[in-house]
Amino acid sequence: MSRVLPIIFNTEMVRAIVDDRKTVTRRVVKKSQCTFFTKKQPSDLQKKDLYYPYDIMPDAELIESTYKHPYNPEDIMYVRETWAFIPCIGCDGKYRRKGDPINCYEYQAVEYDDGDSILDGCFVYRADCSCPEKVSWHPSIHMPKEAAHIWLKVTNVYVEQLQNMSLDDFLKEGVVLRPEALNDPENAYQQAKNKFKHIWDSTVKKPDQDTYGWDANPWVWVIEFEKCERPEE
Repeated sequence: MSRVLPIIFNTEMVRAIVDDRKTVTRRVVKKSQCTFFTKKQPSDLQKKDLYYPYDIMPDAELIESTYKHPYNPEDIMYVRETWAFIPCIGCDGKYRRKGDPINCYEYQAVEYDDGDSILDGCFVYRADCSCPEKVSWHPSIHMPKEAAHIWLKVTNVYVEQLQNMSLDDFLKEGVVLRPEALNDPENAYQQAKNKFKHIWDSTVKKPDQDTYGWDANPWVWVIEFEKCERPEE
């Protein structure tokens, strides 16, 4: 049975999805996702800095069978991104995202810290170039589901190590190269790898670089997707 689940993307990756340059994402396989780690395990095992269950050298088959999948094929993901809500100012749809069938939006009251609430207005997104200049942006983690404008259907999920990526993989992740660079596949691969490495490491906290950074070559979930319509409730 398919599920409807959120997924977070930064502004750069949202633009890549909107431009149809990004059709896949990679997320690290964390030990907290492993079914072997439970409260019933011995305390000494819990305290160990184990990245994989019982220090077994993992492979894709082991991870697939013992770790919880974050998403499954046919699941629907709604994109959480940096957002804001502005009260209705009669913008006649100036701030709507391309393809939206309506101009402004009527939602349940959006309550602010001062106790005021607004019934009508627009959700706006940092990834859009047409946003008002002065907006109080909210982090993607706090974006409500009703604000979602990008819906993605999962088409495939599998496991691999991060550095196993090919040139085609980098391009599907949204990496942009000059067209002439593709005339030299080996050079294009190096350029794409360097760009993706920078993108990947920029999303990993400094204390986690040795575990989840590019050079650590962690195992990752590869989640392929395609755009879809907002599902009916």
